[in-house]
Amino acid sequence: MAVFILALFLFLSVPWVATAQEDQILTNCPVSSENYTSGSQYETNLKALLPSLASNGVRNIDTYYNTTIGRDPNRIYGYAQCMSAATAGACRACLNKSLTDMDQLCPKRKTATIRYYSCIIRYSDKNFFSKSDDSMIVNMRNTANAPEPALFNRQLSSLMKNLSEEAAGNASRMAWGRTSYNVFSQLYGLALCTRDLPPNACSDCLSQSVSYIPSCCDNKIGAQIYLPTCSIRYEIRPFDPASRLPPPASPSPPASPFSPRNSGSNGGGSNKTRTVIIVVISVVSVALVAGISIILCICLSRRKKQWNNVPVDGDEDEMGSSESLLFDIKTLRAATSNFSDANKLGQGGFGPVYKGKLENGQEIAVKRLLTSSSQGMRELKNEVVLVAKLQHRNLVRLLGCCIEEQEKLLVYEYVSNSSLDKFLFDTINRALLNWETRYKIVVGIARGLLYLHEDSRLRIIHRDLKASNILLDIDMNAKISDFGLARLFERDETQGNTSRIAGTYGYMSPEYAMQGHYSPKSDVYSFGVLVLEIVTGRKNSGFAVSEPSIDLLSYTWRQWNEGRIMDLMDQSLGEEYQRNEALRCIHLGLLCVQEDPTERPLMSTVVLMLSSHSVTLPVPSPPAFFVGKSGLGKQTMSWTESSQSTPRTTPNSVNEMTISELDPR
Repeated sequence: MAVFILALFLFLSVPWVATAQEDQILTNCPVSSENYTSGSQYETNLKALLPSLASNGVRNIDTYYNTTIGRDPNRIYGYAQCMSAATAGACRACLNKSLTDMDQLCPKRKTATIRYYSCIIRYSDKNFFSKSDDSMIVNMRNTANAPEPALFNRQLSSLMKNLSEEAAGNASRMAWGRTSYNVFSQLYGLALCTRDLPPNACSDCLSQSVSYIPSCCDNKIGAQIYLPTCSIRYEIRPFDPASRLPPPASPSPPASPFSPRNSGSNGGGSNKTRTVIIVVISVVSVALVAGISIILCICLSRRKKQWNNVPVDGDEDEMGSSESLLFDIKTLRAATSNFSDANKLGQGGFGPVYKGKLENGQEIAVKRLLTSSSQGMRELKNEVVLVAKLQHRNLVRLLGCCIEEQEKLLVYEYVSNSSLDKFLFDTINRALLNWETRYKIVVGIARGLLYLHEDSRLRIIHRDLKASNILLDIDMNAKISDFGLARLFERDETQGNTSRIAGTYGYMSPEYAMQGHYSPKSDVYSFGVLVLEIVTGRKNSGFAVSEPSIDLLSYTWRQWNEGRIMDLMDQSLGEEYQRNEALRCIHLGLLCVQEDPTERPLMSTVVLMLSSHSVTLPVPSPPAFFVGKSGLGKQTMSWTESSQSTPRTTPNSVNEMTISELDPR
């Protein structure tokens, strides 16, 4: 026991310092890219390309190296660059390591990006040279909050704006500098682009990075934000531009109250007494620490055992440990004033949501699952493990959870403007949603879904996309939330089946509601319903016009066919909207709610349709039957029932853009 106490004392007393190593800070293997086959010409070209990037990248340490190998359709574009301030030795080791990691992290992918602290390597079958890429965002932040946050944010904004402009204008595409934070501190910053970017593309990429600071790192004294083609960093102390985010400095230990001092001729006896006191107090202190540690370990192990015994959808090892995401119940009670009604933000299907503030000043939203809620431990762990690994500006960031004292709590970042339905379906608040804001929300939701389906390392089907699960931040940017029903797909998996139907009628695709089949096209259907609700300001469920049984989808389809499509527009908009954008949204909404899942577009196609007005849209087929709340056995048939029962001889392909007029037929 004495040996154990001594070992524990030494363990707790010795400061532990993490050793630097070359870890990946960003790996992007888009699911949307194709796989190459073993033995193919593409694989042969790739095996020739990667060693070339590694060897030539270090020779061009002050610039970058890019090249192409092969001919279409097997041409490969490759890029390598050593980060500024990296030594030749560090760069060489980094580039060589990338050859192994690339094969392990992105096996058989035709497109991949891997970035370290010292280097970056990219390759693709598409030409990405000199183009900004914001398909993935990774952040690392210091956990300490800045004193005088208003002053800090003002100085930080000014510093990063100046550095971004300077970096875009420098041949090195890098700039770093400092500014006075307060009387005692300086604020240091770094802005960096890959050197192939032209000034305007570098500026755009850095602006995107800086705009992400409030959502990931608000008031933090240091952070790094990485995109595939640029990065920013700031600290309140000097740093090496090539190094990782340093750990917070350990505070100096306080002076001991038993420090030796001059006590005259009688000091000998006093020193002996003092020595005895020190030994006794030390032994007692160590024993107390050991006892408390053992008790805490037992309690923590019980919590972890309860947590770890719950299965999760997908490979938890792939997604990382979930134990670090556990919050203490006392912390959350204090943050929410013991879940007082004054802090209640709203009530969802699984329970109420409360606003809270942690001791460090960070604002949070806490979802308190009801004891009678159908969302159990499996759904809770599913949401935590899935969402905590996702990083995208159009997804709500989940911070962790708590499972103590019969409570099941989810902790999110606080999003100030509540949910979309509180604006869209409120007669007063809907006036705040002008057309520009609505279109931005539609695009934001589409980009968030695209990330979930195709661009994140995990491929996730949300399964409960609806207006109340879209949150709006202070700038009215859309953030997808509530992943309790989400499902993880393998890279080559296209469809799943379940006998447990869960979701929200009116937003559920017919193949899921009636047969339990879900896929990315299930989310596309829900997105289509949501788009039509945003444009019209009407709910799909419980919708009624002159005919009480007609639903929003059938009504939209009738207006489309009768040439009265602009009558669908939300009356609160008046004439203040872009006609072409509104038509495109309604057209796109109808494409997304087609009954046949294969005819619905992929989210990558949806984003393209929203971002490029030169792309023509296919002619939609009639929407699926509306499934009411009364149950799956009773369905409300739209007026187009006869046309829906007639098989189509020439279905449109979702992978090709057919030429058609934007106006309704």
